[in-house]
Amino acid sequence: MATTALVFDLDGTLVDSAGDIAEAVNLTLEELALPRVSEATVRSWIGEGVRNLVSTALANAGSALTLEEVMSVFMRHYKACLLRSPRLYDGVGEALTALQARGLPMAICTNKPAAMVAPLLQHLGIAGFFAHIIGGDSLPQRKPAAEPLLHVAGLLQQPVADCLMVGDSGTDLGAANNAGMPIVLVRYGYSRDLDLDAADAVAVIDDMRELVSIVA
Repeated sequence: MATTALVFDLDGTLVDSAGDIAEAVNLTLEELALPRVSEATVRSWIGEGVRNLVSTALANAGSALTLEEVMSVFMRHYKACLLRSPRLYDGVGEALTALQARGLPMAICTNKPAAMVAPLLQHLGIAGFFAHIIGGDSLPQRKPAAEPLLHVAGLLQQPVADCLMVGDSGTDLGAANNAGMPIVLVRYGYSRDLDLDAADAVAVIDDMRELVSIVA
């Protein structure tokens, strides 16, 4: 397909960070004298931003505490756990290198707080691939709203329809559909209840290296 730029989700697409996010959630719960939850449970909550994540954790614990009371606690643990054990999914480094060699501009569009993105990219050695970063708090709207993808297409100076979103969840799919941007979904991420095989996507891939032939 005639792709002129690529826009990547982060967690669940390029980076497996669920263990670190789960530990931040559990340290927060412990500090609030609430029971820990499994990493698998937290994986099912990831993707809609930190406020939704914390709200879901509090509701799951049956807590009457408000987000305003808890967010500063969570963000402290989130920052402390950010570089605990994240890893690139298999093939990500090779795919990004191949795509960059073709001169394709690339950006990140994630619901992760913007301040947490650059340190993670630096730590994993992939910061240099991305011209722009849009975080979950960079704009008034976040995915699945169209605005983050429309904004990043503008930054990349490319028509929205000529950009390709790469994501892993219904949040990414919704954002792409709302923006009119084609999307490739990865099968290994945090898809939650999304039926990947029924999704309106260009392709569903098992390894990021497959993306290189899709945009050839």
